This record gives sequence, C-alpha cells and structure tokens, in this order.
Amino acid sequence: MAGGVVFLRGLLPRYCRWVTFGNVLLHPQISSVHPPVAVILGQFSQRTLQPCCAIHHCSVMCAGHNKWSKVKNVKGPKDAARSRMFMKYSMMIRVAVREGGPNPNFNVQLANLIEQCRGKNMPKASIDAAIKGAEKSKAGSYSLYEARGPGGSSMLIEVLTDNNTRTHQALKYLLQKHGGMMCDGARHSFEQKGVVLAPREGVSMDRALELAIEAGAEDVQETEDEDEKPLLQFVCKVSDLREVRSALEALGLPTISASREYVSHSPALLPLAQLEDASRLLDVLSDNPDVIRVWDNIQAQD
Repeated sequence: MAGGVVFLRGLLPRYCRWVTFGNVLLHPQISSVHPPVAVILGQFSQRTLQPCCAIHHCSVMCAGHNKWSKVKNVKGPKDAARSRMFMKYSMMIRVAVREGGPNPNFNVQLANLIEQCRGKNMPKASIDAAIKGAEKSKAGSYSLYEARGPGGSSMLIEVLTDNNTRTHQALKYLLQKHGGMMCDGARHSFEQKGVVLAPREGVSMDRALELAIEAGAEDVQETEDEDEKPLLQFVCKVSDLREVRSALEALGLPTISASREYVSHSPALLPLAQLEDASRLLDVLSDNPDVIRVWDNIQAQD
C-alpha cells in the first residue's frame, strides 16, 4: 500500500468490535477530532460515521528495516572490530606502563603506543584511563605462545592474562579446531625489529628505497592498514628506531607510527584454500580477550 488514510471507528456496524487491517487486528473504538462524514464501505449501507482516528500508512514508514539492515551488517561489525582494537591497545598500554612507567617522555614504548592510538582515532579519555588504570588493574602476566597454522605457517601469539591455564587451554582448543597446534620452534621464523609506518601516497617504490637507504633502514615493504590504505613499512634495528624515524621526517616523509614488531624472515607460501583457513584461524585468535596481537609469516603463492 503506497499511501492512504484508514478510518477505524464508524466504518463497521456497532456490533463489530474489531477490524482487521492487513495482518493486524485493530480495535475501532479510538477517539479523535475528525468531524462526522458519510462513507459506503463494501456491502454495508451508507452510514454516518462517528468521530474517528486517522492512521496514515505510507511507503516511507516501512523503509526503516532497510536502513537498519545496513547498520547491522556494515556499521555493527566495524564498530565491534573497532572496540576490540581499542581494548587491545589498552592492554598494550598497561603492559608498557608496568615495564617503563606512566611518563611517555621516559618510556619510548608507551610514547609509540599513544601515537598509534591517536592514529587509530582512539579517544584521549580512553588512553588516559588505560595509563591511570595500569596499576589498579588486575595483575596480569605477559606470555608469548608459539604455534603452527595451516600449511606449516608459523605464529607468535602475544597474551596478557591473569589466568595462564585458562588462556593456554582456550588457545590450544582454537588452534586444534582450525587446523593449527601449539609447538616450539615457531619463534625461529621471526626476528624482533623496529618498524616505522608512513603513508604510501605519492611515493614510488624507487623513491622509498632511496629514503630507506638515506635514513639507515634495512628494508622497506608495501603494506595496508585496516581500511586498505597503502602504507610503507620501513624495517630497522630496534636500537635505530628513533633515529630512522627522525631521518625519514627530516627527508620530508611524514610518519604514522614507530614500534617494535616481530618480522618474519622465512615466509610460508600458502595456496588460496589454506589462506582462507589461516585467515579464519587468525580471526578467532585475535577475538580472544586475552590476546594482544598475533604475528604470522603467511604469504600468498603466486
């Protein structure tokens, strides 16, 4: 029904107490301010209608479910992922505060994390709350689990938990369910490096290599952020992290963040089917509330 007005009271004889409109049963005894009018409805004779209530029914009123479906299927998952990301950053901030103190001027790791949070548009109030709540929060222990994924890929799982037994069992179950396992030796596929992220826009790879050499970085790679925006990833020694970042900015390249990361030096090349399994495993591991971050050496086969 594209539009119209339905008069409830007075359309039917007085002994009819209910009227069906579509699939909805309505009570016709509704008061209103409309004056009496005369209407012939179906088989009923002409009657003088009593005051009635008009219900306007149009296509616009029925369009809300389309908007909600978009919100539920698009905005909802994005907001959930954003919330999980902020929670992970809060966990990392607490670890950094416990290791180096709450002052970012004397805690390089904390300073880098705060900058990353700002780059992700994390509210300042949430950052301050994570710093102030580090000492008041439950005492948790940091662990780095080693695991194998589909196709023999290697994974390092950073964890902050107040119950190691619970977390270990939960991760072991998720790995076994999705084609992985806990194992020793995965750490040998990674090396801790300093990583500086910079926007890729307007910078060719030849120019990026020149900048890496001039800044003292060991390597430069192409990557993407969560919104699939192209980025440049400059890899260097952890001890050279601040110097490389300062040099890149002095050369005219703005940077987004600088942090210590586990960088793979022996990639595992997986076909499409195993890539999908590995992606599913990485998602369920990252959704665990005790997991800070998962590192992997997965690459797609040509």
